[in-house]
Amino acid sequence: MARSGPASKSRHGDEVMITRVEVTGYKSLREVQGIEIRPLTLLAGANSSGKSSIIQPLLLLKQTLETSYDPGVLFLNGPNVRFTAAEQLLSRTGKRSQVATFKVSVETNGTSRVAIQYKHVSKEGLDIEDMEYTENGTLRKLRLGMSRDEIAPILPDDFRNFVTRTQQGTVEVVRRRCFLDVLWIPQDRAEGRTFTFGLAPTARVETALRSIVHVPGLRGNPERDYSVSAVGPDFPGTFETYVAGVIARWQADKAEELDGLGEDLELLGLTWKVSAKHINETQVELQVGRLSHAVTGGAHDLVSIADVGFGVSQTLPILVALRAARPGQLIYLEQPEIHLHPRAQAAMATVLANAIRRGVRVVVETHSSILLLEIQALVARGEILTPSDVKLHWFARRPDGATVVSSTDLDEAGTFGDWPEDFGSVEMDAQKRFFDASEAQLRKK
Repeated sequence: MARSGPASKSRHGDEVMITRVEVTGYKSLREVQGIEIRPLTLLAGANSSGKSSIIQPLLLLKQTLETSYDPGVLFLNGPNVRFTAAEQLLSRTGKRSQVATFKVSVETNGTSRVAIQYKHVSKEGLDIEDMEYTENGTLRKLRLGMSRDEIAPILPDDFRNFVTRTQQGTVEVVRRRCFLDVLWIPQDRAEGRTFTFGLAPTARVETALRSIVHVPGLRGNPERDYSVSAVGPDFPGTFETYVAGVIARWQADKAEELDGLGEDLELLGLTWKVSAKHINETQVELQVGRLSHAVTGGAHDLVSIADVGFGVSQTLPILVALRAARPGQLIYLEQPEIHLHPRAQAAMATVLANAIRRGVRVVVETHSSILLLEIQALVARGEILTPSDVKLHWFARRPDGATVVSSTDLDEAGTFGDWPEDFGSVEMDAQKRFFDASEAQLRKK
């Protein structure tokens, strides 16, 4: 089945960028909840509050598009998101009941939008109930089983004229993996003549989804040797499997990104140098500087990444992803503060801000109040980040289990308006309890 349609580049820029996501009926996101995606987007909230659930539908679409075969409507058990049954992703309304549909809406470049509603069909898994898309400000809707007369009016002008003018064939709505498209079938059904139109907003969304760089919270244990995989520009699956290959490529090309990676590691206080030592044609050993800062002769003072603190191996995928991403590309980081000392958590804010200045777009899921405070400080100083660069989203769950998202902006002083108190007050409450207990003990003496 050949496919026609517009090129993947957006007329609003070189990169197709996801600018808003809305989800309904997915896990704890029972009611419609949405987030705006800025250059630096922060997702905060308690455990199991729904932070990852707002991004997981994008990852489901990404892994469905990236498979080498048609896995059906959605590839549930993949590298980015893992389910064994459709019921596991649908919102529950009670102990024994759950919704029958879930919907994900993706806006690109602030102008185009695609919204797909999936329905659960008993014993058959998931199907697509309908798909809405916006083209040149006009909302159109597709569903399976539409007639030719129903399809023609909602197509863009050039496609509609073709369908209306060419009567020697049929046109129908078909599923193309996780999306719907319009299929043209000539009357003689000559081999190779059948094609889909490749609807423009869907093509843009597909490009944006495939380009997502996903750095999960679980990033594996450090190894003595790593397989060298093919490198970008997109990275199917999760990113940690590409780290050694990217570093080896940078080293072979004497790329400036490798020096930048060393600067990021040194800023975090982890090491100052990383190197890929070839073991054979397909494997390398990742070595890092034994000390945290450069010294005379230090370029030869390297040890295996497996012999240093766990923080290096857990942080390296984040830093490599931020350097490897092209301008406009979206990186989803889960808990970048894992295994980092508070001083390194604060420094991570500068690493993220520098990536934003290079044009990279980052969504960060975090539990670190230190990281958030340092981002506020960077905005207040006005040296790297501006208020318009940052969007904060706080996730909380109501007593009935449904997630509610609160969103806010930073002002020029780096402060924000109303915000759930518990994120910033937990540390202060702990300090107060300590001081009260300590004072009580001193009184006893």
